Amino acid sequence: MKLPPLERGTLLRRYKRFLADIRLETGELITAHCPNSGSMRSCSDPGSPVMVSKSENLHRRYAHTWELVFANNVWVGINTLVPNRLVYEAIRAGQFSELHGVTGIQKEVKYGKNSRIDLLLSFPDRLCYVEVKNVTLVERDIAYFPDAVTERGRKHLQELVEMVAQRHRAVMFHLVQREDARLFRPAEHIDPMYAKSLRSAAEKGVEVLVYQAKVTPEEIKMGKPLPYQL
Repeated sequence: MKLPPLERGTLLRRYKRFLADIRLETGELITAHCPNSGSMRSCSDPGSPVMVSKSENLHRRYAHTWELVFANNVWVGINTLVPNRLVYEAIRAGQFSELHGVTGIQKEVKYGKNSRIDLLLSFPDRLCYVEVKNVTLVERDIAYFPDAVTERGRKHLQELVEMVAQRHRAVMFHLVQREDARLFRPAEHIDPMYAKSLRSAAEKGVEVLVYQAKVTPEEIKMGKPLPYQL
């Protein structure tokens, strides 16, 4: 997935979850939209190099969007809209052996209790519900999700379990948007209930996929599967 032209800057602070003050290389001070509602633990330290995109939409309150941060000597994709697009493109290109044989793919389809599944795949014999999560937290070479307590994430897991009970396939797809991890684990030290729910969902038939993305200022590409421990 090619990225739009990006400008380099330095992160001054991230606040109110969705805002970040950044000094561009030109010296200009800007406030950028931060498209990430998590804690951004491990990838929001003041002084970090960042990359931002700029919209031509004159009606936007903040023209710039924070896209990447340089942490632990790698670029990290912090935009939570990217994983859905990247996984969608990779499925269409047949990159996942686990999802081979797809005959149709839809985005944001209503299901469960007032929810929308990220991707609904059609196979000749059944449907497959795919929920995609963005992973940015890495500590001591281990990628973790979530980086903050997430009731919404637990709700998604329960709804996937219900789809399995209805004899569909269901997949929880964790996309790690950085290349410095050797293993993925649910973040039991942050949200033990999510970790417990993920293990329970896997035992009940929800498939767990973890892949690593290759992130550069020019593009973000789907990488290799990442080993995981639940």
